[in-house]
Amino acid sequence: MATPIKRIEKDFLLKVLYDEQIPIMYLRDRTEYILLLEKPAKSELFFKADRPISRLKIRSKLDLMFDYRGQVVIFSVEVSSFKDESIVAAAPEFLYKNLDRSYSRVVTPPELQVQLTFLGDRYSLSFPKVTEYESGDTGDFMRDVDPRNLSGLIDQMALWIKNYANGYKLVIFKGVKPSSTEERVVAETGKTFYLPSTLAGFPQADPYPRKRIVTGEMFKRYLESTGVDLAYVDSACARFVKAKFDSGIFSDAWIPVLFQEYVIGYIHIWINKEGKLPFDYGVIDTLYQFAKVLAYSLKINGYFDSGKVKNDPFEGKVIDISASGLLFAYPHSNLSSALLPDSELSVKLIMPRRSVNANARIVRRYKDNSMGYFGCRFLDMAPEDMRFLFEYIYGKPFTDTDVNFLTGQV
Repeated sequence: MATPIKRIEKDFLLKVLYDEQIPIMYLRDRTEYILLLEKPAKSELFFKADRPISRLKIRSKLDLMFDYRGQVVIFSVEVSSFKDESIVAAAPEFLYKNLDRSYSRVVTPPELQVQLTFLGDRYSLSFPKVTEYESGDTGDFMRDVDPRNLSGLIDQMALWIKNYANGYKLVIFKGVKPSSTEERVVAETGKTFYLPSTLAGFPQADPYPRKRIVTGEMFKRYLESTGVDLAYVDSACARFVKAKFDSGIFSDAWIPVLFQEYVIGYIHIWINKEGKLPFDYGVIDTLYQFAKVLAYSLKINGYFDSGKVKNDPFEGKVIDISASGLLFAYPHSNLSSALLPDSELSVKLIMPRRSVNANARIVRRYKDNSMGYFGCRFLDMAPEDMRFLFEYIYGKPFTDTDVNFLTGQV
């Protein structure tokens, strides 16, 4: 992931840009412009370009990069004034290094058209929605179960649970809204509500790279959202856990059943008798896999078919593009709400001389008041297509020297 450069290092780099007259590169409309700092960097930066920049305007955003001793650094500025080759912009708040994108982004060439289509089936369902996408990958777990046999799968899960829990319940939110605190937290977060021991409380950290667990801090934020005053959330959290213990629950877990962006239900397991060990993460992991296979089983048995929607191509407003991905915007809508991280899209890049087809995965998203913005990474693009796209958007041959610079050393 791109790393913001700390203030002292940032000030140093801006100083050497002027002192050593390090060339700064700006790519636009398949043209490479080279900028140099005309004055020492202060609150404003004074650039001199090697030629007038095409279609430059006040408040234009320039995505710039330079190479300092083998480390590629990027930053963005907004133009406050310009005349001929001279450009003035406010100094950037951040510079970034350790870039996580494979190639430099450039403003989209005006004649480039982009068509996008969801990969796989799309659904509009009445279940609670979350903001993270579940790909549904069941890994090696599928080898041990038959997802076509839904009742057999549920029986197999129940038999396995008996080894670790005194009780269990499977709930699907079909025609039923989440009502209990645990149900609402699971439905709103799409994460596992997990109390390893009601004598110890919530986990204070989530050990998973892709976060799956409701931590103590997350539950306290939920309590705040329900109207609990900030001064009382700690005591309210403690009372909630103590009430579990007083009711005879020693270990408790509510694992969501996720289908794409929907929380379709949950698996609830608990221990209310002595003699069983508290649930550990191994138990949670196995039930998480059971939940994935259960969602897949429901899909292939037609449970979601009534909610299937037509998968038409759509056009987003492409903000910028690189040889490895693109950033596009789309108005807030039911469609944009389904564009979640890890969603995969089919992309058709239409250029004057030819078209390029590729798949892409959404790797980041953010939004403003009217639009959602989606950063995508191309997947397994054919080498000849990548070469053509590279030469089209950068306006130069695909050479080893350019690759080494534009990859940001990652």
